[in-house]
Amino acid sequence: MPVLLRKVANKLSTSYCLAKDSFSVINIGMEMNTLSHQTKSAIQIDVKLKYCLYARKSTESDERQALSIDSQVKEMLQIAERENLEIVDIRRESKSAKDSNNRPVFKELLKDVSNERFNSILTWAPDRLSRNAGDLGSVVDLMDSKKLLSIRTFGQTFSNSPNEKFLLMILCSQAKLENDNRGINVKRGLRTRCEMGLWPTCPPTGYFKEKRMDRKCECIIDFDRAPVIKQIFEKVAYEKWSGRKIYHWLKFDLNFRTEAGKKHLSLGNIYRLLENTFYYGTFEYPRGSGNWYKGKHKPIITKELFDLVQGQIKNSQLVRKENIEFAFTKIMKCGLCGSGISASEKFKKLKNGDFNRHVYYGCTKAKDKNCKCGYINETDLIKQLQKLIDKLDFKKTPIENKIKAEIKRFKKFQSMITGKCNKIEVNDVDIKNYIKFILKEGEDKEKRELLNCLKGKINLKRKTVSIM
Repeated sequence: MPVLLRKVANKLSTSYCLAKDSFSVINIGMEMNTLSHQTKSAIQIDVKLKYCLYARKSTESDERQALSIDSQVKEMLQIAERENLEIVDIRRESKSAKDSNNRPVFKELLKDVSNERFNSILTWAPDRLSRNAGDLGSVVDLMDSKKLLSIRTFGQTFSNSPNEKFLLMILCSQAKLENDNRGINVKRGLRTRCEMGLWPTCPPTGYFKEKRMDRKCECIIDFDRAPVIKQIFEKVAYEKWSGRKIYHWLKFDLNFRTEAGKKHLSLGNIYRLLENTFYYGTFEYPRGSGNWYKGKHKPIITKELFDLVQGQIKNSQLVRKENIEFAFTKIMKCGLCGSGISASEKFKKLKNGDFNRHVYYGCTKAKDKNCKCGYINETDLIKQLQKLIDKLDFKKTPIENKIKAEIKRFKKFQSMITGKCNKIEVNDVDIKNYIKFILKEGEDKEKRELLNCLKGKINLKRKTVSIM
């Protein structure tokens, strides 16, 4: 019996030792597995962070926020030096982040991160990167794809962890909320000013803003220019002056200039001035909104004088025809004074009741009111241009390939109709004949495109066209 007990005890002891060895092997395996995970983590953590410093200000004006970008760069470089961060590049941009895909430097930065030139961004604050959902989404996508490993700001670090990405999205969304609220608050403030009778933006010529704090934003009369503004209305209403005559009178006789830019009034500015209700005491803001307000400012003219001017504009030569475009304006200059070339159309009634349309081109006389350039009929102008085409070389011009393609297409169509399969070639004669055809029968857009590709400038001098 004792012998049997000893045998059983020996077997149990052997089994215990085997089990113990098995557990030791399992523990060693688990420890090795844990060590491998730790090694992998260590390898991930030891990835070298290559930073791009991105500094941005909202406005493109050099005067506003003049020190903003330089101060951001200075502060972030101090952080990089203190914490031994590697700065690969510095990017500066003066663009608003309100709208997505509006910042070329930022788009280039994201592209470089995607191409693994950088893997981290150093910036002053999250709102420097994004104030809209589109750009924020692009940044977070790069973090999800593990191409953007870290975003470092003045007071925070955002890595590719759920909590830190969530915090980044909250801060950028808060910046968007601030933008949206700012727009609402500005509109409310402008509306309040209008209800108080105050013009909310820069005043028209003849007025300037009061600088005294107790009368802030009020428009007061500019006593140097207001009498001239009144004379403009009176000359149109009572003396039936044209817009061009007023333009010459202001520029050459009075040397009249605006208070803000010290510039001469253009012809378009004169027409807008004559239609501005602000001068008799009421105004619409925003323009075209239908919201009218009684101004607190002192009127320069009366409502009766303004109405007389509007009647004269509608019933006389001051009528402006909107959206009328002519083929050869904006591509020619006066050969005598250097002014632009304008066009006007005339209609002649025939005996059978029909009308003939004639277009005349002449100098605008913007630089010399006594210019003797003369006027030329569009038909004669086209004939002169067609003669000039024979003397010009169109090789290596931007339009050459397009013209050749059009001619080849026409010749292919011609060969299909005739049934002849000849080799299609395009020579200089074909190109020049095609250009002559376009000048006579083409659309205005085609004519401009052709003439803009010429190697010289087109001048009109005493009814004669030349290319310099």
